Amino acid sequence: MQKRKRMDVNSPEARAILEEISRTTFTREGLMIAFPTCLPGETLPIVHDESRITALAVTRDGMIYGGTSGRRAHVFGANFHGLSGFVLDLGAVEKATDCVAVCCGPSKVVAFLNGPQGGRIYTTPPASLDQDMIQEWGFGRPVLTPVGQWDSGTRFVHVVADPAGKMAVGATTKNVFVMDLESLTLSAGGEVPGSGRLAFASSGVVGKDGDGHLWYYDLRAKSLRKRAFPLPRGVWTQPMVWARDATNGRLYTADAEGSLFSFDESKGFSGPLGRTRLAPVSTMAVTLDGRLFGFCGEGIAKMFCYEPAKGTVYDLGVAASVLERRRYGYVFGDAATGRDGEIVFGENDNGGHLWLYLPKIGSKG
Repeated sequence: MQKRKRMDVNSPEARAILEEISRTTFTREGLMIAFPTCLPGETLPIVHDESRITALAVTRDGMIYGGTSGRRAHVFGANFHGLSGFVLDLGAVEKATDCVAVCCGPSKVVAFLNGPQGGRIYTTPPASLDQDMIQEWGFGRPVLTPVGQWDSGTRFVHVVADPAGKMAVGATTKNVFVMDLESLTLSAGGEVPGSGRLAFASSGVVGKDGDGHLWYYDLRAKSLRKRAFPLPRGVWTQPMVWARDATNGRLYTADAEGSLFSFDESKGFSGPLGRTRLAPVSTMAVTLDGRLFGFCGEGIAKMFCYEPAKGTVYDLGVAASVLERRRYGYVFGDAATGRDGEIVFGENDNGGHLWLYLPKIGSKG
């Protein structure tokens, strides 16, 4: 084996690397906590190459569910309130390599996955995640049950549930569908190929329709409108990314250059709200006071915040957690808002962690 050449610390290459490191800032506001996919000290985390977190959802009572991608896809549950602090691996789904969405219904958690043979749906009853997790107590692990396999070769693109958790609207590579999250019955929504993530606004779901429009599925009318809303002026070559403000149903999105826009069903899109330092925007979520947090950039993503009250976008640095174990976060696959306003980010990397971000609370002055 050829011996690796040692870099001269005084060389221009080394100086350039050190200069770039010196310019890198880590989470400069609020608190980041990276949590492994296990009950620390008691269970093992999801294995290294099956742990890329690509889907997250939060129940009405604050429990977190999610899915991973990799050599095999897993479904997991988590709770960080009370005497809990754990992630419970609910199991791997054989012949599935990609979890695109998890939806939480009244009595079921439904995962939408893809594998070599196409889309697959699995369900499980909610785990007992709200119990006190004293280390010597045992706990049960619910079983993942297959609901069915989609048409051969057809893959899920994304699925989103309504805020009440009763219905879900999803997109495949061919069409839109609707699922009752209690009975698990499926119905056709219309023919339009899915492209990127979907979002639930006030009374319906939107998704990208071609290069310049959104389609809109009205859950009340049970109808699909193609090319329902024109996209604003921008660069829309990337898959759509969304975040929803739960207090008013307003949606946020970003184009391929990091320009932020808001969307309202009755008004359409706003003008540009601001621009992130890097592009593209990978994932974002809105906390309870209306602030938008997300990650932007490729390779080593940086966190940003948009404050609607001030109309400003600012950089928060690279994700870093220093509690218990030091860890840096570079790639994130999904985000959700927790029960108390914390933002939960899923790390889309080998050995992926759940990252809890506790935003800074501003002073009165």
